[in-house]
This record gives sequence, C-alpha cells and structure tokens, in this order.
Amino acid sequence: MTEARLRDQICRLGRSLFERGLTPGSSGNISLRCDDGGFLVTPTNASLGFLDPALLSRLDADGRLLSGAPPTKEVPLHGALYETRGASRAVVHLHSTHAVALSMLPEIDPGAALPPLTAYSVMKCGCVALVPYYRPGDPAVADAIKGLAGKYSSVLLANHGPVVAGDSLEAAVFAIEELEESAKLYLLLRGLNPRYLTPAQVNDLVATFGLTLPEQGDEHDATSC
Repeated sequence: MTEARLRDQICRLGRSLFERGLTPGSSGNISLRCDDGGFLVTPTNASLGFLDPALLSRLDADGRLLSGAPPTKEVPLHGALYETRGASRAVVHLHSTHAVALSMLPEIDPGAALPPLTAYSVMKCGCVALVPYYRPGDPAVADAIKGLAGKYSSVLLANHGPVVAGDSLEAAVFAIEELEESAKLYLLLRGLNPRYLTPAQVNDLVATFGLTLPEQGDEHDATSC
C-alpha cells in the first residue's frame, strides 16, 4: 500500500472512531509503521475526527520528525509496543469510556484485566494487561510496556485508556473496538455472577485459531483471560 493510501486510511479510521464516541476531543492517537522502517503518527493535540493526511507526522526509524506537524506526545508509548512486538505494524490508543472505567476498578488483575467473556474478546484482544498510572506523555510508560516483554497486544493504562498493537491498522482498530465492548460487558455484568467461557472453550479457541495467550507456560492459568 502506498504512503498516500496509508495516510488516508489513518484519517478514515480515526474519523470512524471519533464519530462513534470512542475517543473525545483531541484525545487518542494512531501510528503506523511504513515499509522503510519509519512511522506515520497522528499529530499532538489533533482530533481523530478531523485529521489532514498531509499534516500527519512522518518519523524516521529513530523517531525523528521528517515532515508534517509535531507528533503526539505518546510516541514513547507507541515505540515501546513496536520494540517489544516486532510483527506489529500499527498501534491505536484511545480514551474510550468503558475501558478507562475498567482500568480504575480495584479488583482488576494486572496480568488478566478481563475474564474470557466472549469468543471474540479472546480472539481479538487475547489477554489484556493493566499497567500503573503515568501522566500522559511520561516516558516511564514506555518502560512499563517494555516490562510486559511483548506478551500482550492489548494493554490498559490505568486511569487513562487502552492501547492496542496489530499486524495492520484495521486489525488494531477492530481489536480496540472489541476491547471497549468487552469492558462495557464486564461493567454491565459486574456483581451478577456471569457465566464466562470455560477453560475447555478457551483452549478450543487457542487450538482452532492459533492464539498465543501470555500466561501459557507461566505461573498463571492459561485460561484466566
């Protein structure tokens, strides 16, 4: 895909996210890795609903601005996901309401922020990690992401919002939308003793779709997310 088409795709999907209320005002940011190793990134203080393809920040492989407007201050967050998840081609970060609310609940397990609610929550999001609160743009959030060692494609930033890496921009957008809907389901069902997917059902998804859950081979139960 040409860079011009990638720029248009960022703007089109950003507008879709904004128009459906998934990230308000000038919140949220998107990045996409280019074939030359550089990146296209949404600018700082830009609304995802009103992006200009020509003003997207073009960075080189070392994160230096080559053209366009100054990039989002969350570049270190995006860079940490690309560094630890080498196959990722896109990263999307939102301030979606239900995912933010989920990140603030005291019972959330940092290693498995969501139980296996639905087949698609497991298939699209995998296990979801929760990292502690850092102010927006704090470079320390990159260290927290790197501490996950690339095991998670979906991460909640406490009191802030979700960030998802994908092998394409479309995949990352679909996954973060699924994460928001799964967080909404969790909040609706909280305290009602809902029926989650069983370990056998999760294992069937893993085997059928070739999923890799972070807890497999670790001390956690592989079906806890």
